[in-house]
Amino acid sequence: MRNVYSPSELNREAKIHLEAGFGRVWVEGEISNLSRPASGHLYFTLKDDKAQLRCALFRGNARGLSVAPANGQQVRVRGRLSLYEVRGDYQLIADSMEAAGEGRLRAAFEALKRQLEQEGLFAADQRRALPRMPAKVGIITSPSGAVIRDMLQVLARRWPLAAVRLYPVPVQGTEAAPAIVKALEAATAQNWAEVLILARGGGSLEDLWPFNEEAVARAIHRCTLPIVSAVGHETDTSISDFVADLRAPTPSAAAELITPDRAVLARAFESTLTTLGHRAGADLQRRNQQLDELSGRLNRQQPERRLVQRRQQLTALEKRLEIAARRRLREPVRQLPLLHKRLHSSLQHALPARQQRLAALARTLHAVSPLPTLERGYTLTTLADSDKALRSVEQLAPGTRIETRLLDGSVDSEVVAVHAERLQASEP
Repeated sequence: MRNVYSPSELNREAKIHLEAGFGRVWVEGEISNLSRPASGHLYFTLKDDKAQLRCALFRGNARGLSVAPANGQQVRVRGRLSLYEVRGDYQLIADSMEAAGEGRLRAAFEALKRQLEQEGLFAADQRRALPRMPAKVGIITSPSGAVIRDMLQVLARRWPLAAVRLYPVPVQGTEAAPAIVKALEAATAQNWAEVLILARGGGSLEDLWPFNEEAVARAIHRCTLPIVSAVGHETDTSISDFVADLRAPTPSAAAELITPDRAVLARAFESTLTTLGHRAGADLQRRNQQLDELSGRLNRQQPERRLVQRRQQLTALEKRLEIAARRRLREPVRQLPLLHKRLHSSLQHALPARQQRLAALARTLHAVSPLPTLERGYTLTTLADSDKALRSVEQLAPGTRIETRLLDGSVDSEVVAVHAERLQASEP
């Protein structure tokens, strides 16, 4: 039995097989039958000398094109094959478009990107920090056109305190890359700017090619100043974006990224002043309350009255001390004559007894003194080297020196011989 399809069934099956059999493809051809409906979509035909292909580019992708499509223009379109089931139209649903000559440039772009990335020119740790509030801004771009005008307007609105120095260069054509390199070298040598912006407006890959040159990339890497790359529109990407310290989607966005918003800072400053004012007021109020409390406590303690009381107490103590001193002195003064009398009486009674005892002691001393013996004609003999009296000849030996005391003097002698005699004790 035959398998019979309806037109819609066949178109659906064909669409499924067509989309599954092809991924994204690049197609190069000439634009014809270009249509721009109000929806913002683009409908056109790509043709060569042998065939043609219907194409559709929907609004979301059409807005980001780097080329302006026109009939008769040779372009390269990337997309996926599909089929419009209602009419059975075979078509390419495009998502990007570039000029036909951009294929070679795209390949060169990718090759240089891989080379510089391998050399480390894109390394994140080599990126320099941008100043938060730059006082001097250098701009490398064309001196005429909307780019520099828009950037200056943004800087004047957000951060008018910054001084701006323009390094004018061509931004398209064969002379652009050497001029950009010289401008980067001049900015580095002058060391005037705190941050540099490298900028140009949108365009095709070929228009933006000076910012994909190896010489420009290496000059950016050598530059000692922070650099913001702002080349083309948000969808455009250049080699300078990868080497620079920061990429901005547009030149105007670059001016915003490098500057603080004056209005925001003013509001923050006012908020800080208000906060400080509130804190100062609260602190002052607290100090005043403490002062009032201390003043109240001081007044309640009545320091003047207490000082008067202390003075009165001191005066009373001085009087009491004076009275006590007088009393202590009055009694000894009163007793002084009595004590004198008692001392005199004691001396009168004690003196005769003391005189009698002194006489008795004198008589006793006279009795034991050798002087009376010497007065009767006797002598006192002692060893010459001591006062010890000789009582026996046993104390002497020939050659011993002796001293003999008389009543009126003494005689030194030396023993020649010793004669011992035994004395007979008298009988009773």
